[in-house]
Amino acid sequence: LAGRDIIGLAETGSGKTGAFALPILQALLEIPQRLFALVLTPTRELAFQISEQFEALGSSIGVQSTVIVGGIDTMSQSLALAKKPHVIIATPGRLVDHLENTKGFNLRTLKFLVMDEADRILNMDFETEVDKILKVIPRDRKTFLFSATMTKKVQKLQRAALKNPVKCAVSSKYQTVEKLQQYYIFIPSKFKDSYLVYILNELAGNSFMIFCSTCNNTQRTALLLRNLGFTAIPLHGQMMLLSRVRSILLATDVASRGLDIPHVDVVINFDIPTHSKVSLCVCQLRTSGRWEQIDKADKATELSFLYDVELFQRIEHLIGKKLPAFPMQEEEVMMLTERVAEAQRFARMELREQGEKKRSRNDDDDTEEAIGVRNKVAGGKKKKRKA
Repeated sequence: LAGRDIIGLAETGSGKTGAFALPILQALLEIPQRLFALVLTPTRELAFQISEQFEALGSSIGVQSTVIVGGIDTMSQSLALAKKPHVIIATPGRLVDHLENTKGFNLRTLKFLVMDEADRILNMDFETEVDKILKVIPRDRKTFLFSATMTKKVQKLQRAALKNPVKCAVSSKYQTVEKLQQYYIFIPSKFKDSYLVYILNELAGNSFMIFCSTCNNTQRTALLLRNLGFTAIPLHGQMMLLSRVRSILLATDVASRGLDIPHVDVVINFDIPTHSKVSLCVCQLRTSGRWEQIDKADKATELSFLYDVELFQRIEHLIGKKLPAFPMQEEEVMMLTERVAEAQRFARMELREQGEKKRSRNDDDDTEEAIGVRNKVAGGKKKKRKA
């Protein structure tokens, strides 16, 4: 409200959306203006969620927001931009596309710029796009930079984009929720899928969220579980899934930032991040989305698949508690290996077919992920795929 630029460092679930939305809405109430604020965010799911918050908080003053993300028809977005909404929530790649190609669209009147989950935006290689956006928006603006971590890239962005900012930080102590029941499972990597299937059977009747390290492994594991009769849905760039969560949702850790996914009973870290602080950042969200929802749910469970003793010890040291092992019947797990191996074979075949279809239409794919991949491989020679 004092008009200062702000750096906000806070964990997921601590109220960052309200922290930047409310001052913007207050300023908009005092000086009504179209194309008033721009919010940059790393993922399309988070963009839609932020838009809902703006419209809910600003409903009494008639705030209009537009979401500009990849994977959606550009013409309909151009028409929405032509109506000049008060707030634009965008992923960097698609916004740059509109700034360069949509006739009559510009951000010369912009008063507020928000970069939400800035470390994630920069980790997804959107530095070039962010630089382009900063060059075409007014220098006389208020800038809010929110991030869970202060990386070197974020510090560089701070120097380039903010003027004499005030820094606000929520307690950085890593801790977990009291009602969160956490367990670890030390397993041989060879039987990893079999152990997962065993746990899903043992805890049947709950809703699950399973985190994998890569998009490819997310898709593979979802196909594997479907072949075994589970209702498993992967959360990836081509799908808007928050409105149709099923009993098992699989995702990469991009979903560990900011997304509010209620009614999750069991969280499974199928692949543990190599950085213990990243792991804990993921733990904070990964049970029922928010602190208060855990209270409503009475209790929630998190299971972590581990192969590295040293990594496990680092995580225990960081949270300041010893985690118990999850009780397992190894004989029952081994009985599943034959069925799981067959499902793995079918999953690999389906994944290969999907890859071939995707390659055939890759030139028409304008999603954020596709643009990022194309930028990385531009100029490189394609490797021949082994049969």
